[in-house]
Amino acid sequence: MKIQELADKMGLTIHTIRYYEKEGLLDERHVTREHNNYRSYSDEAVARLKLIKKFQSIGCSLAELKEALQDHDTNARTNQQIIEWILHKKHEIERKKEEYDQMLVTLNWMLEYRTLLISDPQKAHVMLKAWQEQQSGH
Repeated sequence: MKIQELADKMGLTIHTIRYYEKEGLLDERHVTREHNNYRSYSDEAVARLKLIKKFQSIGCSLAELKEALQDHDTNARTNQQIIEWILHKKHEIERKKEEYDQMLVTLNWMLEYRTLLISDPQKAHVMLKAWQEQQSGH
C-alpha cells in the first residue's frame, strides 16, 4: 500500500511515518521501493505501527521505543527482564501521576482563590494568608 493509504488507515500523518522510517522503526520488512521509487508498505507495517502506538501509549520515549522494538524483533530479553522493565515503567508512570495530582491541587487552589477575589475578596485574603503561613512552616 502507498504511504497515504497507510497514514489514513493508522490515523497518522505521512510525515510521522517517514520519521519512523528515518529513525529505523520501520525497515525493509515494512517498506520497499518500487521501480518508480515510490514506497510500498506491507501488512507488517500496519502491525508494526500498532505496536509503536501501543508503546507510545504507555509513555515510551523514542529511545525506549527503539530498544523495545529491537528486543521485540530479536527476542533478546528474558521474561524476567521484561517484567523488571514493566515494573520500572509502572513506577515511572505512578511518579508522574503524583506530580500531575500535585499540579491539579495547585491549579484548583489558584482557581478557587481567583474566583473568591471576584465574589468574596475578604475570604480570598484569608485563604491567601493561610497558604502563606503554610508555606513558611507556621
